[in-house]
Amino acid sequence: MKNQIQHSGSILKLHSKKHFVKNLTRSFLIGSGLIIFSLGIGGIGYHFFGNLDWLSAFLNASMILTGMGPVDPMISSAGKIFAIFYSLFSGVTFLIIVGIIFAPIYQRFLHKFHLDIYTSAQENIEDKE
Repeated sequence: MKNQIQHSGSILKLHSKKHFVKNLTRSFLIGSGLIIFSLGIGGIGYHFFGNLDWLSAFLNASMILTGMGPVDPMISSAGKIFAIFYSLFSGVTFLIIVGIIFAPIYQRFLHKFHLDIYTSAQENIEDKE
């Protein structure tokens, strides 16, 4: 009855560790896929619009995606316009990816905290009776 309590006629239960690991793995894979997709967009864009070699293009894309800033300056107008839109895209995307990856940990913490609150409340009620 460690991870299970009675509340208002229903049973509150913390999901198993296997379920948690499954959710964490799924979130990590989705986040990793989004990172690869975002780096692909950036690398291709910097290569074609910024006239950078592939390695420099992916270096710039990864630096922008993580918020560090560009390594190579954009000389062409097309490269500058791409850099503007990729920077805006990257700022939002990075936050979304971090949220996706850490969501199962946060959810497990909140569920555990919720169970602890009800357990404490239940013990207080039983002590008063």
